[in-house]
Amino acid sequence: MKEVLLISGFMKRTLVLLSLWFFIWFPLEAFCSTGNTSSSSNPKVINIGALFTLNSVIGGATKPALLAAIDDVNSNPNILNGIELKLILRDTNCSGFIGTMEALQLMESDIVVAIGPQSSGIAHVISHVVNELHVPLLSFGATDPTLASLQFPYFLRTTHSDYFQMYAIADVLDYYGWREVIAIFVDDDYGRNGISVLGDSLAKKRAKISYKASFSPEDPESKINDLLVEVNLMESRVFVVHANPDTGLNIFSVAKRLNMMSGGYVWIATDWLPSYLDSREAVDPSTMNILQGVVALRRYTPDTNLKKRFISRWKNLKDKGSTGPGGFNSYALYAYDSVWLAAHALEVFLSEGGNLSFSNDPKLSDTNGTALHLSSLRVFNGGQQLLQTLLRMNLSGLSGQIQFNQQRDLIHPAFDVLNIVGTGTHRIGYWSNYSHLSIVPPESLYTKPPNISSGSQHLYGVKWPGETSKVPRGWVFPNNGQPLRIAVPNRVGYKEFVSKDNSPQGVKGYCIDVFEAAINLLPYAVPHTYMLFGDGKRNPNYDEIVSQVAQNKYDAAVGDITIVTNRTKIVDFTQPYMESGLVVVALVKEAKSSPWAFLKPFTKEMWFVTAAFFLFVGAVVWILEHRINHEFRGPPRQQLITIFWFSFSTMFFSHRENTVSTLGRLVLIIWLFVVLIINSSYTASLTSILTVQQLTSGIQGIDSLISSSEPIGIQEGSFALNYLVDELNIAMSRIVKLKDPEAYLRALNLGPKAGGVAAIVDELPYIELFLTSTNCLYRTVGQEFTKSGLGFAFQRDSPLAVDLSTAILQLSESGELQKFHNKWLTHTECSIQINQEEENKLSLSSFWGLFLICGIACVLVLTLFCYRVFTQYHRFSPEDEEAEVEEIEPSRLSRRSILSTSFNNIMDFVDRKETEIKEILKRKNINASKQTSHNSNGQASSPT
Repeated sequence: MKEVLLISGFMKRTLVLLSLWFFIWFPLEAFCSTGNTSSSSNPKVINIGALFTLNSVIGGATKPALLAAIDDVNSNPNILNGIELKLILRDTNCSGFIGTMEALQLMESDIVVAIGPQSSGIAHVISHVVNELHVPLLSFGATDPTLASLQFPYFLRTTHSDYFQMYAIADVLDYYGWREVIAIFVDDDYGRNGISVLGDSLAKKRAKISYKASFSPEDPESKINDLLVEVNLMESRVFVVHANPDTGLNIFSVAKRLNMMSGGYVWIATDWLPSYLDSREAVDPSTMNILQGVVALRRYTPDTNLKKRFISRWKNLKDKGSTGPGGFNSYALYAYDSVWLAAHALEVFLSEGGNLSFSNDPKLSDTNGTALHLSSLRVFNGGQQLLQTLLRMNLSGLSGQIQFNQQRDLIHPAFDVLNIVGTGTHRIGYWSNYSHLSIVPPESLYTKPPNISSGSQHLYGVKWPGETSKVPRGWVFPNNGQPLRIAVPNRVGYKEFVSKDNSPQGVKGYCIDVFEAAINLLPYAVPHTYMLFGDGKRNPNYDEIVSQVAQNKYDAAVGDITIVTNRTKIVDFTQPYMESGLVVVALVKEAKSSPWAFLKPFTKEMWFVTAAFFLFVGAVVWILEHRINHEFRGPPRQQLITIFWFSFSTMFFSHRENTVSTLGRLVLIIWLFVVLIINSSYTASLTSILTVQQLTSGIQGIDSLISSSEPIGIQEGSFALNYLVDELNIAMSRIVKLKDPEAYLRALNLGPKAGGVAAIVDELPYIELFLTSTNCLYRTVGQEFTKSGLGFAFQRDSPLAVDLSTAILQLSESGELQKFHNKWLTHTECSIQINQEEENKLSLSSFWGLFLICGIACVLVLTLFCYRVFTQYHRFSPEDEEAEVEEIEPSRLSRRSILSTSFNNIMDFVDRKETEIKEILKRKNINASKQTSHNSNGQASSPT
């Protein structure tokens, strides 16, 4: 075979020399192209190359598939119009160097398409070669995600990238709720780059790879044993194995011997493991025994008739030494499809006028006299056109639909999710880039809208290692013989929360009882030891405690640790087991009684609106009663006094005037209801002001404290220091650190002028205990101006924080938290806040609804009254006024005098009694009737 290829190379070089001689003696302009070029307009044979490791799991399945595809293409008269495809095979022998040499020799054969390799590392090197020579490379096995089209434009993957496989694994991990995994991978481009994508995909789901353990394919079992012993000492029990089919099984063999295939462990393998198992005719029972409970992914290919027919012919394929389905795996399908993709693309390429010609590359000339014969490597002139033809192909193959997207990836990437149980594999679901995890085949979902919500993700049950169906927790405490190191603040004051103790436990207090109760609720043991933090002479800095947990000096911190923003950035907190927040405590004294205390129940706005409505309602009632009620008539001075008297006498329901009109009574009923409510509220508020002890303080709250320049006391070690200085911009010189309640009491008693403080800013739980110890001689002023809580701190991403949060919620729901609170933090109930005078006043906001109803009723009644008056005025017209107006010449009447006369007439009309108006209107109606009768009689007696 090699001799034939050498002879062929020699003949081609001879033809090149003849061509050069031909160009020298003939004019250049007679040709369409220049340079040393060979072409064939009607080739009878087209060379395509294949490059992979023959003696491997993938290579053993790929070679028969490639040869079968070549035979099928050449025997099909409907493709390539009788042109024969010739396959030139090269063995890379699992070596990057040998693979490169074989690739260069393969390119000397003037191939137009290269198929392979299976190794991602070799693909990186060969991609540079095909880029230079413009030969499309169809890889059925190089799944490294970094083999990108931008760097390697002539590299075209005819299988699915590991980018999608790693996202599928991330979805599986997220489905079961695991947040940390250990990656075990082969240390090459394929392994490293695949695990890198896994880390990115996990980060999007707030998970991570806690440790990356790499190994070499040549490593002996002793090194693999050391590697697994190391990872077994770590916290995570979820392992993702990304290896090669030829060497990856050693990982599970050693893990079995180390008892790492038992209950509590989770093993997830990429598609290398199903490829290995599928390629074996009958897997050794001992091999299946070490793989029990493993979850693995396999590249999904639809069960089409085309695929079934191919599998049925597998045993008859050439170069297949054994019978049965042994040796077959999914890579055989992708290799077979690669040949057909190349054949269809070549047919289109030739039909579109593509030229199968090659030219020398000036950059590859042997100018230095080397023996590498680089000049024999020629550039495929139609490579770019053929590449674009390949990218737009769309056909159905054994592996499914063969079509590339804009990123040059095959569309519809999908995987089987398998569980190894008994003597075989059991499919528990599917993963597709379209809808992620499902229990139905992916092709049935492509016609439906995509749904990747967490509620739509489904898998069948899994039999995990240890033959258990219960989903493993996925982590344990590190198996290094050390208990959990828990930092406990060594407090000086408020020892009810946590303090040093002589018991074997070493500490006691409210926080310790809560933590121990939560630990006891966990379904697993948590060995731990308490370590006091601080010298016991002053309260420790809680930010420093949290910082040392983040730096791995402690595994956790238990105590009265407030959950604040800067701490949550470096550690994880549990669910708060107690609410907290900053308040201001100040010295208060009893307020002196004021001679103007009767004005305090209402605000200024309330007094003003109430007085205005008294006058408004009085005026409305006067208007309604004036024409018909003699008690509301008389001289103007008397009527004005009547309005004021009636208005304010309704406050005490002592008005002596009777209302006669229906509208007036309606208004009065509504107003008396409003007055009843206002009187009752005023009486209650005034009673409270005069009888309840009123306390006052020079500090009204945090705002008045900020605006002052007096010293402020805080608890030593509290986060209040940073909050006051950094957030509220209070000068550091004003801050006084106090270590215990006795120091609080001394500082408040001394006051700011005698070296004490004006107020103390501290968290509410401490203030409650402090007020109890002082028999409520002090009070909080203002409102609680921060909201937070007390929790336990753990290192970032610690799963124990999540489990303890659930346990704390259980303690809260069962009432256990309240029992611990009553045991340690019982305090005398007293009015914590001082009475705020402004807050006790009744404002307009409490009564505007009543005033609105009364106002609308008055407006409606006045509108109806005016309508009635103007209707009567329209009917009323005094005879003497009409005569007087008629005698005046129209030219002498001014518009102002007419309007003035009309307004005066209206006011006079309104001022008259209702009985007078009705009498005049009655008389006018009688006169009008008589005049009508007289006119009708006169017309009857006249002659006709």
